[in-house]
Amino acid sequence: MDILVVTGRLAENAVRKSVQDMADVLVLDIEVASFITPTLLRWYLYDKRYDLILIPGLASGDFRALERESGMPILLGPKHAVDLGFVLSYSEDITFSREVPACELLTMVRRTNAFEKIAELEERSVSPFIMKGVKLGGNSRMKVMAEIVDAGHLSRQELMDKILYFVQNGADIIDLGISLDTEPDEVRTAVEVARSATLVPISIDTLDPLLINAALDTGVDAVLSLNSENIDEVKENIVQNSATAVIIPDCAGDLESLFNNIESARNSGINNIIADPVLEPPGYGLVESINRYYEFRKRDLTTPLFFGAGNVTELIDADSIGINAILAVTAMELDASVLFTPEYSDKAHSSVSELKTASIMMALARERGSAPKDMGIDLLKIKEKRRRAFSTMPEDVIEAEGSERWHLDTAGCFKIDITDDRVMNGKLYPGKIIARNRNNSIAGTTAKEVLDTIIRLGLVSRLDHAAYLGRELMRAELALKFKRSYSQDDEF
Repeated sequence: MDILVVTGRLAENAVRKSVQDMADVLVLDIEVASFITPTLLRWYLYDKRYDLILIPGLASGDFRALERESGMPILLGPKHAVDLGFVLSYSEDITFSREVPACELLTMVRRTNAFEKIAELEERSVSPFIMKGVKLGGNSRMKVMAEIVDAGHLSRQELMDKILYFVQNGADIIDLGISLDTEPDEVRTAVEVARSATLVPISIDTLDPLLINAALDTGVDAVLSLNSENIDEVKENIVQNSATAVIIPDCAGDLESLFNNIESARNSGINNIIADPVLEPPGYGLVESINRYYEFRKRDLTTPLFFGAGNVTELIDADSIGINAILAVTAMELDASVLFTPEYSDKAHSSVSELKTASIMMALARERGSAPKDMGIDLLKIKEKRRRAFSTMPEDVIEAEGSERWHLDTAGCFKIDITDDRVMNGKLYPGKIIARNRNNSIAGTTAKEVLDTIIRLGLVSRLDHAAYLGRELMRAELALKFKRSYSQDDEF
């Protein structure tokens, strides 16, 4: 395919560096490439024919008349020169657009293709058993189990909201964590509420056989934390209900007791078994525990493995995104089947959605036999895949200075807040920016729409106040995007 990339003088070097030999480059007599017009481009089109002409992704003119006149498609390239090489490498696979910049279009197409592919892979995967429609083990995708801590002591509405929140964020299984002082009736109620809230499988996490039996009697799908101390009192109920059992060792690090407990469970007639060698927290034997997983998998190639990622993310002061990604890679290489997390601490917020994305990335990587990159789905939140060009410092600059003066806007002041994500009528609603003055409350999802509304309603009269609101509203928008809390005028 013969392609012509059109740019301006300022971006010429960046464009040539990115395009290399994948296309011809036309540099117009204009500084900023996005200011290109059909009239200007017409002067530069010669006799050579191209299968495709890519103009800058931020160009706003209507080039359809020039397309008809020249007989060549003139479509939007990416917004930034650094993305041209990436976009051109897919030129045979996608149809470019007149309305959507190629970088955004390619992201949407690749993301859609990735989800279609993962659905196809899951559909034809083979697993040792299926728990309420969810495949576990084999070559199926790793499933995310979200634990609701102390579920037995939550109100019905609190429990239902947490379940819906986790399911909306991608949980494949909901685990009801039960504290030691929970009563059997409270367990039964929790299971009933969970059953009414979602169709995904429900598990119970407790060592107490009395509470395990209460959950099994109420129709729970899986039981966590079975070992030699409680299995005899619950095994008949597990078999009768065809429930799944997660087997643990009798004490941390005792791999032989894990194998013994699994053998005991199988001899009791329990067919659906997941093994949990127990992932230890960082600083308390994390590497040794990973080695136990490795040893287990060498000796047992088929039993699904339970991987407690939350034991790591909850006990380290580091952003959970990267930690969950590397834990998912580790779990994939150990051929694990379940990624477990509770999202108990604030720093581990969004771990369920992070692990779900990671599990999809790992399944695609395994299918392609490649590293988990360039999948169409990623966990990049702060770092960039490709850095854009930096500007150069002008020879003569005015050094900026902040002003200490402050003047009250006669139109009034604003208090800016954000709301948290909330569940209403079974649906998850993302948080919003709230800007309040003495007479109005304005809610929006972006800084631009809130500020545009403030200006349209005449609620700001000073340039310095409008500039302040723009800065502060943008910080509020970033807080929403990064799932952070926000306080007006505080450091972000």
